[in-house]
Amino acid sequence: MVGLVIVALGLITISFRSPTSGALHDLQGAGSTVLSPFQTAANRIAQPFRDAYDYIHSLANARAENKRLKKINENLRKKDLQRVAQAAQLPAVLRLLHFEQGPVFPNDFHAVNAAVISPPGGPFAHSLVIHAGSSAGVRLDSPVVSGDGLVGIVSNVFPDTAKVTLLTDPDSFAAALDVHTGVRGMVHTGPGGTLILDQVQKQFEVKAGDKLVTAGTHNARYPDLYPYGIPIGTVTSVSALDTANFLQVQVQPYANLGSLTAVGVLVSKKPHR
Repeated sequence: MVGLVIVALGLITISFRSPTSGALHDLQGAGSTVLSPFQTAANRIAQPFRDAYDYIHSLANARAENKRLKKINENLRKKDLQRVAQAAQLPAVLRLLHFEQGPVFPNDFHAVNAAVISPPGGPFAHSLVIHAGSSAGVRLDSPVVSGDGLVGIVSNVFPDTAKVTLLTDPDSFAAALDVHTGVRGMVHTGPGGTLILDQVQKQFEVKAGDKLVTAGTHNARYPDLYPYGIPIGTVTSVSALDTANFLQVQVQPYANLGSLTAVGVLVSKKPHR
């Protein structure tokens, strides 16, 4: 092995130092001529392997690029969905801001606006979950509104979320006032799951089309959970049975309780007890 290395170095040295013509160059040319067919054959044999390598290499690069582009496309699709979701909430948020700046917003409260992250799951579900909790200032028993009217009340609070019991829950009651006649009553769920204005005696006048708002507190010893003036709904029909003591008053709520995307929690400015 050492001898072959020495001979190779010697031939290289002679090749560099020899003139451009002579016996050695003639011998090199003859060797090249003799070996040329073998080189051509070797290139032809090796070419398919080189082509296969280039194909596999390019295929791997194409797959990697395809994976990268798919990842970019997925991220763009997620961003588009987020924009669509935010755009869907925009009308509800604008109505909330309009209500908050309007004349009927209660003075002793401020609003904590929140997205609805778990809407009612069906006609017999009467609660939802919002993306705001005690860390945002939400308190238990705080009234909840949409930009259209009363939604319900906070029935459970967690650090970052809160449960809202809707006005349609069988155990929900709200003292209401007919702004046209001054008649008071209790809005709650009646037969069939619809809202009714109850406890209205027959001698009082209530008509279809009358607007109802929360009556607020009229006895300081028994404060109401809902402040005065929050829109509740419109009277749709009034009837009376001979055997009943009270009118049968059907109410259509202003808030679309089945498709809420954003709500406002009315938090009292008074210190929390």
